[in-house]
Amino acid sequence: MTIEISRELRQQAITSIERYFRENMEEPIGNIAAGALLGFFIEEIGPTIYNKAVADVQERLQARVSEVDLEVHEDEFQYWRKFDKQKKGR
Repeated sequence: MTIEISRELRQQAITSIERYFRENMEEPIGNIAAGALLGFFIEEIGPTIYNKAVADVQERLQARVSEVDLEVHEDEFQYWRKFDKQKKGR
């Protein structure tokens, strides 16, 4: 699966990369180079982050699904119990 980001997010990421280079590296990076670097990271490292996020979501969903029976469980054959309780209370 190819990871894609919107044009707006891509531009924000490129701007952020350019700023990072200006503030932390000896030489600044140009817009085209920053875009290429971003493309590299998305293609090379993006799937690792994406797969980890999917695994985290699966884990949370499985935990929630395993709790569904506790949240929505109804005791069976309760009709006569309410009458038995009334009789005992008399």
